[in-house]
Amino acid sequence: MTKSPETLAKLFGYRFDNTGFLKQALVHRSAGSRNNERLEFLGDAVLGTVIAHEVFARHPKAREGELSRMRSTLVRRESLAELADGLDIGTYLKLGPGERKSGGHQRQSILADAFEAVLGAIYLDGGFEPCRQTIVALFAEKLDAIADLDHLKDHKTRLQEYLQSQSKPLPEYSVVEIAGESHAQSFRVRCTVSDTDIEPTVGQAKSRRRAEQDAAGKMLAQLGAG
Repeated sequence: MTKSPETLAKLFGYRFDNTGFLKQALVHRSAGSRNNERLEFLGDAVLGTVIAHEVFARHPKAREGELSRMRSTLVRRESLAELADGLDIGTYLKLGPGERKSGGHQRQSILADAFEAVLGAIYLDGGFEPCRQTIVALFAEKLDAIADLDHLKDHKTRLQEYLQSQSKPLPEYSVVEIAGESHAQSFRVRCTVSDTDIEPTVGQAKSRRRAEQDAAGKMLAQLGAG
Protein backbone atom coordinates (compact mmCIF):
# COMPACT_ATOMS: atom_id res chain seq x y z
CA MET A 1 0.00 0.00 0.00
CA THR A 2 1.37 3.40 -0.98
CA LYS A 3 1.72 6.21 1.56
CA SER A 4 0.86 9.89 1.32
CA PRO A 5 3.30 11.79 -0.95
CA GLU A 6 3.20 14.74 1.45
CA THR A 7 4.80 12.54 4.12
CA LEU A 8 7.67 11.79 1.77
CA ALA A 9 8.10 15.51 1.02
CA LYS A 10 8.71 16.11 4.74
CA LEU A 11 11.42 13.44 4.72
CA PHE A 12 13.08 15.32 1.86
CA GLY A 13 12.85 18.46 3.97
CA TYR A 14 10.77 20.30 1.38
CA ARG A 15 7.21 21.63 1.22
CA PHE A 16 5.56 21.61 -2.22
CA ASP A 17 3.31 24.39 -3.47
CA ASN A 18 2.19 22.13 -6.31
CA THR A 19 1.95 18.56 -5.03
CA GLY A 20 1.13 17.42 -8.56
CA PHE A 21 4.84 17.48 -9.37
CA LEU A 22 5.59 15.17 -6.46
CA LYS A 23 2.76 12.78 -7.27
CA GLN A 24 3.99 12.45 -10.85
CA ALA A 25 7.54 11.83 -9.60
CA LEU A 26 6.27 8.72 -7.82
CA VAL A 27 4.59 7.15 -10.87
CA HIS A 28 6.70 4.50 -12.58
CA ARG A 29 6.38 4.11 -16.36
CA SER A 30 4.74 0.72 -15.81
CA ALA A 31 1.78 2.51 -14.21
CA GLY A 32 0.90 4.84 -17.09
CA SER A 33 2.04 7.27 -19.74
CA ARG A 34 2.07 10.21 -17.32
CA ASN A 35 5.03 8.97 -15.32
CA ASN A 36 8.27 10.15 -13.74
CA GLU A 37 10.71 9.65 -16.63
CA ARG A 38 10.89 13.33 -17.64
CA LEU A 39 11.26 14.42 -14.03
CA GLU A 40 14.00 11.84 -13.56
CA PHE A 41 15.87 13.37 -16.50
CA LEU A 42 15.61 16.81 -14.94
CA GLY A 43 16.54 15.63 -11.46
CA ASP A 44 19.58 13.79 -12.77
CA ALA A 45 20.87 16.97 -14.42
CA VAL A 46 20.36 19.14 -11.34
CA LEU A 47 21.86 16.51 -9.04
CA GLY A 48 24.96 16.20 -11.20
CA THR A 49 25.46 19.98 -11.22
CA VAL A 50 25.04 20.37 -7.47
CA ILE A 51 27.31 17.46 -6.57
CA ALA A 52 29.95 18.62 -9.05
CA HIS A 53 29.96 22.06 -7.44
CA GLU A 54 30.15 20.62 -3.93
CA VAL A 55 33.15 18.37 -4.58
CA PHE A 56 34.84 21.17 -6.54
CA ALA A 57 34.42 23.58 -3.61
CA ARG A 58 35.34 21.07 -0.89
CA HIS A 59 38.46 19.68 -2.58
CA PRO A 60 40.42 22.62 -4.06
CA LYS A 61 43.55 20.48 -4.62
CA ALA A 62 41.81 17.59 -6.38
CA ARG A 63 42.52 17.06 -10.07
CA GLU A 64 39.82 16.71 -12.72
CA GLY A 65 39.96 12.92 -12.72
CA GLU A 66 39.66 12.79 -8.93
CA LEU A 67 36.71 15.17 -8.97
CA SER A 68 35.03 13.00 -11.59
CA ARG A 69 35.47 9.90 -9.44
CA MET A 70 34.01 11.69 -6.42
CA ARG A 71 30.98 12.80 -8.38
CA SER A 72 30.50 9.36 -9.94
CA THR A 73 30.72 7.68 -6.53
CA LEU A 74 28.11 10.01 -5.05
CA VAL A 75 25.57 9.89 -7.88
CA ARG A 76 25.89 6.25 -8.96
CA ARG A 77 22.79 4.08 -8.85
CA GLU A 78 23.82 2.24 -5.69
CA SER A 79 24.31 5.48 -3.78
CA LEU A 80 20.97 6.94 -4.89
CA ALA A 81 19.15 3.69 -4.16
CA GLU A 82 20.65 3.64 -0.67
CA LEU A 83 19.37 7.15 0.02
CA ALA A 84 16.00 6.29 -1.51
CA ASP A 85 15.73 3.18 0.64
CA GLY A 86 16.52 5.22 3.74
CA LEU A 87 13.62 7.51 2.85
CA ASP A 88 11.42 4.45 2.22
CA ILE A 89 10.56 5.75 -1.26
CA GLY A 90 9.49 2.30 -2.41
CA THR A 91 6.33 2.43 -0.30
CA TYR A 92 5.26 5.67 -1.99
CA LEU A 93 5.64 4.46 -5.57
CA LYS A 94 2.84 3.73 -7.99
CA LEU A 95 3.79 0.71 -10.09
CA GLY A 96 2.08 -1.39 -12.71
CA PRO A 97 0.85 -4.88 -11.73
CA GLY A 98 3.86 -6.62 -13.25
CA GLU A 99 6.40 -4.48 -11.43
CA ARG A 100 4.51 -4.86 -8.14
CA LYS A 101 4.55 -8.64 -8.42
CA SER A 102 8.24 -8.76 -9.31
CA GLY A 103 9.30 -6.63 -6.33
CA GLY A 104 9.72 -3.32 -8.12
CA HIS A 105 9.33 -1.40 -4.85
CA GLN A 106 12.75 -2.70 -3.83
CA ARG A 107 14.58 -2.66 -7.17
CA GLN A 108 17.63 -0.39 -7.13
CA SER A 109 17.08 1.09 -10.58
CA ILE A 110 13.47 2.04 -9.79
CA LEU A 111 14.36 3.52 -6.40
CA ALA A 112 17.26 5.53 -7.82
CA ASP A 113 15.13 6.83 -10.71
CA ALA A 114 12.33 7.85 -8.34
CA PHE A 115 14.81 9.64 -6.09
CA GLU A 116 16.03 11.71 -9.04
CA ALA A 117 12.45 12.32 -10.17
CA VAL A 118 11.55 13.79 -6.77
CA LEU A 119 14.55 16.12 -7.05
CA GLY A 120 13.27 17.13 -10.49
CA ALA A 121 9.87 17.81 -8.97
CA ILE A 122 11.43 20.00 -6.27
CA TYR A 123 13.34 21.92 -8.94
CA LEU A 124 10.18 22.60 -10.93
CA ASP A 125 8.21 23.56 -7.85
CA GLY A 126 10.71 25.77 -6.06
CA GLY A 127 13.61 26.47 -8.38
CA PHE A 128 17.32 25.73 -8.23
CA GLU A 129 18.27 27.03 -4.77
CA PRO A 130 15.69 25.04 -2.75
CA CYS A 131 16.62 21.97 -4.76
CA ARG A 132 20.32 22.58 -4.16
CA GLN A 133 19.74 22.92 -0.41
CA THR A 134 17.75 19.69 -0.38
CA ILE A 135 20.48 17.80 -2.21
CA VAL A 136 23.27 19.10 0.01
CA ALA A 137 21.30 18.13 3.13
CA LEU A 138 20.51 14.64 1.83
CA PHE A 139 24.10 14.02 0.74
CA ALA A 140 25.74 15.70 3.76
CA GLU A 141 27.07 12.49 5.29
CA LYS A 142 28.29 11.11 1.97
CA LEU A 143 29.95 14.39 1.04
CA ASP A 144 31.76 14.51 4.37
CA ALA A 145 32.91 10.90 3.96
CA ILE A 146 34.66 11.50 0.64
CA ALA A 147 38.28 11.81 1.70
CA ASP A 148 40.34 8.87 0.49
CA LEU A 149 40.61 9.49 -3.24
CA ASP A 150 42.27 6.14 -3.94
CA HIS A 151 39.29 4.26 -2.52
CA LEU A 152 36.96 6.10 -4.86
CA LYS A 153 38.27 3.87 -7.61
CA ASP A 154 36.15 0.79 -8.21
CA HIS A 155 37.49 -2.66 -7.32
CA LYS A 156 38.30 -3.65 -10.91
CA THR A 157 40.33 -0.49 -11.51
CA ARG A 158 42.21 -0.85 -8.23
CA LEU A 159 42.93 -4.53 -8.88
CA GLN A 160 44.26 -3.80 -12.36
CA GLU A 161 46.51 -1.02 -11.10
CA TYR A 162 47.79 -3.19 -8.24
CA LEU A 163 48.64 -6.12 -10.52
CA GLN A 164 50.36 -3.79 -12.97
CA SER A 165 52.45 -2.35 -10.13
CA GLN A 166 53.51 -5.91 -9.26
CA SER A 167 54.29 -6.79 -12.90
CA LYS A 168 51.62 -9.49 -12.85
CA PRO A 169 49.12 -10.40 -15.63
CA LEU A 170 45.85 -8.49 -15.81
CA PRO A 171 42.81 -10.22 -14.28
CA GLU A 172 40.37 -12.19 -16.40
CA TYR A 173 36.66 -12.45 -15.66
CA SER A 174 34.38 -15.31 -16.69
CA VAL A 175 30.74 -16.05 -15.93
CA VAL A 176 30.41 -19.23 -13.86
CA GLU A 177 26.63 -19.31 -13.52
CA ILE A 178 23.49 -17.34 -14.34
CA ALA A 179 20.50 -18.28 -12.20
CA GLY A 180 16.92 -17.07 -11.78
CA GLU A 181 14.25 -15.62 -14.04
CA SER A 182 15.11 -12.89 -16.54
CA HIS A 183 13.73 -10.14 -14.26
CA ALA A 184 15.59 -11.39 -11.18
CA GLN A 185 18.82 -12.98 -12.39
CA SER A 186 21.83 -13.73 -10.23
CA PHE A 187 25.35 -13.86 -11.72
CA ARG A 188 28.41 -15.69 -10.43
CA VAL A 189 31.67 -14.49 -11.97
CA ARG A 190 35.20 -15.86 -11.50
CA CYS A 191 38.23 -13.56 -11.36
CA THR A 192 41.47 -15.25 -12.40
CA VAL A 193 45.06 -14.02 -12.59
CA SER A 194 46.65 -16.41 -15.07
CA ASP A 195 50.20 -17.75 -14.97
CA THR A 196 50.40 -17.24 -11.20
CA ASP A 197 49.65 -19.28 -8.10
CA ILE A 198 47.01 -16.75 -7.01
CA GLU A 199 43.74 -18.53 -6.21
CA PRO A 200 40.72 -17.41 -8.29
CA THR A 201 37.86 -15.64 -6.53
CA VAL A 202 34.15 -15.74 -7.28
CA GLY A 203 31.75 -12.83 -6.96
CA GLN A 204 27.96 -12.88 -6.99
CA ALA A 205 25.43 -10.14 -7.70
CA LYS A 206 22.28 -9.30 -9.65
CA SER A 207 24.25 -8.08 -12.67
CA ARG A 208 27.41 -9.28 -14.38
CA ARG A 209 29.15 -5.96 -13.86
CA ARG A 210 28.50 -5.95 -10.12
CA ALA A 211 29.49 -9.61 -9.84
CA GLU A 212 32.80 -8.75 -11.51
CA GLN A 213 33.30 -5.92 -9.02
CA ASP A 214 32.54 -8.30 -6.16
CA ALA A 215 35.06 -10.86 -7.45
CA ALA A 216 37.69 -8.12 -7.92
CA GLY A 217 37.08 -6.87 -4.38
CA LYS A 218 37.61 -10.37 -3.00
CA MET A 219 40.79 -10.70 -5.04
CA LEU A 220 42.09 -7.41 -3.61
CA ALA A 221 41.36 -8.64 -0.11
CA GLN A 222 43.09 -11.94 -0.83
CA LEU A 223 46.16 -10.08 -2.06
CA GLY A 224 46.14 -7.81 0.98
CA ALA A 225 45.50 -4.77 -1.18
CA GLY A 226 41.83 -4.22 -0.29
